[in-house]
Amino acid sequence: MLRCKNLLLRPPKRKALRKRSCAVLTKKQKVLSDEKPTSRSVEEEQAEETEEGFSLKTSAPSHAHGVQPLGNLYFSPSSQNSRNTGLGSLQTLTDELVLEILGLLSGTNLGILSTVSKSFYVFCNHEPLWRNLVLENYNVGFLYNGSWKRTFVTAYRPSFAVSNISLSGLKVRDFYSDYLFQSWLCANLEMKPEWLERDNIQRRKGITVDEFVSNFEETNKPVLLEGCMDDWIALEKWDKDYLIGLCGDVKFSVGPVEMKLEDYFRYADQAREERPLYLFDPKFADKIPRLGSEYEVPAYFKEDLFHVLGNERPDYRWIIIGPAGSGSSFHIDPNSTSAWNAVIKGSKKWVLFPPDVVPPGVHPSPDGTEVACPVSIIEWFMNFYDATKNWKKKPIECVCKAGEVIFVPNGWWHLVINLEDSIAITQNYVSRRNLLNVLDFLKKPNANTLVSGTRDRVNLHDKFKNAIEASFPGTINQLLSKAEERKAQQKKLSFWESVTDSKAGAFKFSF
Repeated sequence: MLRCKNLLLRPPKRKALRKRSCAVLTKKQKVLSDEKPTSRSVEEEQAEETEEGFSLKTSAPSHAHGVQPLGNLYFSPSSQNSRNTGLGSLQTLTDELVLEILGLLSGTNLGILSTVSKSFYVFCNHEPLWRNLVLENYNVGFLYNGSWKRTFVTAYRPSFAVSNISLSGLKVRDFYSDYLFQSWLCANLEMKPEWLERDNIQRRKGITVDEFVSNFEETNKPVLLEGCMDDWIALEKWDKDYLIGLCGDVKFSVGPVEMKLEDYFRYADQAREERPLYLFDPKFADKIPRLGSEYEVPAYFKEDLFHVLGNERPDYRWIIIGPAGSGSSFHIDPNSTSAWNAVIKGSKKWVLFPPDVVPPGVHPSPDGTEVACPVSIIEWFMNFYDATKNWKKKPIECVCKAGEVIFVPNGWWHLVINLEDSIAITQNYVSRRNLLNVLDFLKKPNANTLVSGTRDRVNLHDKFKNAIEASFPGTINQLLSKAEERKAQQKKLSFWESVTDSKAGAFKFSF
């Protein structure tokens, strides 16, 4: 499976391009700082904001510690960066490296170090550091308490009066850092309207299974399907209160931790961060069988050949719950499977690239086991989305709303971001149309590192192939024959090639 490196358990490394995007917003951020701008500067800032098109969420607070982008230093009368003076000899280190080092400390040591200087105070209160501490030390569950630092302290010392920890923190004057500022910016930035405008996916309602197979599955093209989940009980009932009441104390997978739904929704209602935790559980129907009975696989995806493996099949279905801003960075679905994703509540922005087009800003490793990509989805939109406007092969895009299902063909790169609090079901499947692709994938030399969702990665190919041949004798040979026929047809000369004399460079006629 192609996947982004797991950045949940350490401060993420950001690219140098972040400085450019911060510089665009320097004047706007100056309004949010403690300095009082002149009326002229406000007009200039408003003009620049309109021109650039960026806007903050209405509920967005100013940065907790007054951090400003580095470009603001050039407008400061003091021309002094308290970031450097407070770090002393460590000021030559990049912000990323400082945070990497601080990420090795315990919560107690971070608290002590934060008293050394204003600069260390800002760095040691960087929320992702405390998030990592919570996720590493309290993976059996936690109660989010307004910030990750407060959450850690509450879990570490329950008797401590957490109200003594201010959510706003101390404001530090003249502290400039693109890295720290953009983490706050990505958590509080609204999606630009032009990021949502493009809707070039094909939409279909009421088509037959044969039409879906011939027009989309065989051609490996995405499509948005309407009306195929109208009878779902889930579409009518699944909301926060219903799911909490139904699931009770059962815990679900949320990144590296397990949480009760009530606790997760408490987190989702309060959290304002760059990469919100995403509930993504493959065993939801085993934990709560009623959840599995309240939706039905649409007719277009009924054929799922992995079922021949029984309990040994890889993970294939997930319940997905997340707040606005949560989602999945660019990836290709596991084991060369195709997928469908049904939105039950909320809405999702999708960006998809065909298998032969790697999205900008995304760098797969040579063996395909990992993908280096921007830290957050918003960061990708800020720095790379506009580049796709001039591409010959533009991405397929859409907003998938409640009651709609998107088909994601095998091999397609895709990014998803929730535009509001969302609940969805997704399933990966293998039909006859992509069976050969899956078998080829499972027998790759490094399949043991690529295959996901199953304990037996090494023998999965042989088990699956043998089970298919036992359940559907001759199917694989038939598909191989058809594949060879298609290759032969593609090699046939076109009309213009057949009437052109390649040696003479002119037309030839046979009559």
